[in-house]
Amino acid sequence: MEDRVKRAMQKRQVLLLCLFLGVSWAGAEPRRYFVAEETERGTFLANLANDLGLGVGELSARGPRLVSDQDIRFLLLNPLTGDLLLNEKLDREELCGPTEPCLLPFQLLLEKPFQIFRAELCVRDINDHSPVFLDRVIPLKILENTTPGAAFLLERAQDSDVGTNNLRNYTISANAYFHINVHDSGEGNIYPELVLDRVLDREEVPELSLTLTALDGGSPPRSGTAMVRILILDINDNVPEFVQSLYKVQVPENSPVGSLIVTVSARDLDTGSNGEIVYAFFYATERILKTFQINSTTGHLYLKAELNYEEMQTYTLTIQAKDGGGLSGKCTVVVHVTDINDNPPELLMSSLTSSIAENSVETIVAVFRIRDKDSGNNAKMVCSIQDDLPFVLKPSVENFYTLVTERPLDRESRAEYNITITVTDLGTPRLKTEYQITVQISDVNDNAPAFTQTSYTLFIRENNSPALHIGSVSATDTDAGANAQVTYSLLPPQDPSLPLASLVSINADNGHLFALRALDFEALQAFEFLVGATDRGAPALSSQALVRVQVLDANDNAPFVLYPPQNGSAPCTELVPRAAEPGYLVSKVVAVDGDSGQNAWLSYQLLKATEPGLFGVWAHNGEVRTARLLSERDAAKHRLLLLVKDNGEPPRSASVTLHVLLVDGFSQPYLPLPEAAADAAQADPLTVYLVIALASVSSLFLFSVLAFVAGRLCRRSRAAWVGGCSVPEDHFPGHLVDVGGTGTLSQSYQYEVCLRGGSGTTSEVKFLKPIISNLQSQDTEKEEYPAFRNNLDF
Repeated sequence: MEDRVKRAMQKRQVLLLCLFLGVSWAGAEPRRYFVAEETERGTFLANLANDLGLGVGELSARGPRLVSDQDIRFLLLNPLTGDLLLNEKLDREELCGPTEPCLLPFQLLLEKPFQIFRAELCVRDINDHSPVFLDRVIPLKILENTTPGAAFLLERAQDSDVGTNNLRNYTISANAYFHINVHDSGEGNIYPELVLDRVLDREEVPELSLTLTALDGGSPPRSGTAMVRILILDINDNVPEFVQSLYKVQVPENSPVGSLIVTVSARDLDTGSNGEIVYAFFYATERILKTFQINSTTGHLYLKAELNYEEMQTYTLTIQAKDGGGLSGKCTVVVHVTDINDNPPELLMSSLTSSIAENSVETIVAVFRIRDKDSGNNAKMVCSIQDDLPFVLKPSVENFYTLVTERPLDRESRAEYNITITVTDLGTPRLKTEYQITVQISDVNDNAPAFTQTSYTLFIRENNSPALHIGSVSATDTDAGANAQVTYSLLPPQDPSLPLASLVSINADNGHLFALRALDFEALQAFEFLVGATDRGAPALSSQALVRVQVLDANDNAPFVLYPPQNGSAPCTELVPRAAEPGYLVSKVVAVDGDSGQNAWLSYQLLKATEPGLFGVWAHNGEVRTARLLSERDAAKHRLLLLVKDNGEPPRSASVTLHVLLVDGFSQPYLPLPEAAADAAQADPLTVYLVIALASVSSLFLFSVLAFVAGRLCRRSRAAWVGGCSVPEDHFPGHLVDVGGTGTLSQSYQYEVCLRGGSGTTSEVKFLKPIISNLQSQDTEKEEYPAFRNNLDF
């Protein structure tokens, strides 16, 4: 994490340094390179690597690129040598018109790191155009009474060249009446004036034809000629005069064709044809003639073609008012074209990165420039992107912008960004340009696999077949590609004693879990382990989930009868007084089942009895009770065969035999055993009863003490189930459960059994007294008959 932060800080410092260097280079004065127009293509201009102080290999490695606002690609850069070459012949008049100097700005863009180098190509003029008069014949009418010294403004020639190659002088062919004065307008333009030297005499010279020559300043100079045809007129002593000598108007560039610009007006005090005024353009360039037209009668000036502020901002028109006598007056109309916001901003993309890695800090996505051909507020621009994007625009010089990531990106949240760069000017109405770019976010392994559940519980029935599919775990990774490919594995168990490798296995590709061997519910009811999910990124990330496997019980254990004991050498005999009422509790059959659930729900059934109808057994708790009153005619000895059956599918069962002896009273000293009935008939009954009662009490007491000690020892250590207190597998499982309701025992009884294996012939069973007695009649009978109480108190 510290390395990542350190690398991010270093990238940010490099970016800031690059921006600082780019601003410092861009803020310096641009270098100027010179080339004469009409220079051949491929001409060497300069070596930019030397000018920048860079080696040739360094310039090529930094990714140089020439950027220009011009629609033509007039320059060519060799990135290997750094040579700047002319890409095509240049026509200065076509590129710049009358503007001098003719500068073609361009920028050298270095991408690695980002720098901007400003430069200008200055196109020098050559004398490749001769002065040209728009009219080859210039008509001129002069009154014969014109005073010498009068000056007549002539049409000037046009020269597309500039500077010293532009128009510099006018001459007139030799004659006796006129000479030429060159008049400077103060705006760099010169006009020829024909000056009268002597009085004209129409009768002597009615017409003169003179050659007007225009010379430029080139070396050698170029020239152009026009014929000045002068007609000598009779006297017309009033010339037209304009109301205003100068008209200034402002016209929006979106004015419709045919709209009225201005109306000029002139007056002539003469009458007749000498007072009739005709308006016309005087010294009108080809551009003016294409753009404006004037009504010769009314003086209305109309718009003939659309205006474009970006091409021409001011028009200066000279309008002449000429009367029928040939006299004229002039005025000047200055038309200022006002800008309207008719050009939307432009966005020129210099470099663009279409894919960036997530978690990147301050990465340059795009470098671009904006411009607007309008002026004033119409050319002021605002650049923006959507507010809900993690990118920011950083302005640079010369209207350059960089699009930079504002914060680390998260591909899992968003894998693609559609960025709209909006450039809006401040004109009225505002115009805008939208530029769409798409940035793809490449993935970085920054997300660990996530399980669909933090823990899984799976169920499997015991005695399963090996390689059984018991369930599945699933994890997803929000990364992409190899970073999202998940591999599953079993983690080392927290309990070292759990043989996990021999219990389950997992499919590494899909997370399927399999049981490797058959499970035994009575030996292992549940176990837990951890499953890991690891992606294939670099570095790999992982997570884990807890899996708990519950082993479901199968009915694979038959009921086991605890009481009456079935492994004794002598059967246990229950004593019942003949005076017992119906429902008298004779005994209780106690049985357990090593299974669980309904497989351990036991039911009791009387299969066979010595005297049917005398005794009955309760199906749910195993209590054997008398069904009717006893009589003297009932036999003294009874043998009952009972069936204990569980509720499994299929059910399992066990049988038990119960011996019952009917006695007249518990005070009888002799109670005959079933096996010695014949001997007992000959002996004294009272003596036999007393001996049997004493032996029974002593045996039960000794048995209870031994069972109590064994139970204490079994509780002290759980490991005792494996050692000194173990359970034979062929009898019943190593633990007993407390079954309530309709189970083996009623709610008021709790039994704990410990069988100690030794010689295999004797076992000790401990019965604890009931927590709550469920039959008060039993307590009453036990108090009345102590011997019977000792036999049933368990």
